[in-house]
Amino acid sequence: MNLLLDTHALLWFLNDDPLLTPSAKALIEDRTNRKLVSIASCWEIAVKVGLRKLDLGESATTFLPRELSTNRFDLLGIELAHATFVETLPPHRKDPFDRLLIAQALLESMSVVSADVAFDPYGVTRLWK
Repeated sequence: MNLLLDTHALLWFLNDDPLLTPSAKALIEDRTNRKLVSIASCWEIAVKVGLRKLDLGESATTFLPRELSTNRFDLLGIELAHATFVETLPPHRKDPFDRLLIAQALLESMSVVSADVAFDPYGVTRLWK
């Protein structure tokens, strides 16, 4: 199964945070699942680190490449189709990072690992429980 990790799910997994549910953790740890991280999530993390809203203990420039490689997470690039599909989405969610993840999940037929119920009105398959 192809899984797109929401930004918080990625960070909670990497930090072994108890906010990550056991079932979400099991999905991410399952070697038969392909785990993808959107460039949008990397951008969001870099923005938050730069604004000092997130402390990784090091720069995103160092943290992300190492952790993505160590955990065998694949990057999902932002294609023009993803970016332009956002304009067709109903305005349930205003966050631009989430809207791009929603577009990517829908266009690429991927499930999203996320605690965020804001994905649900878009018909995205959200895995969390």
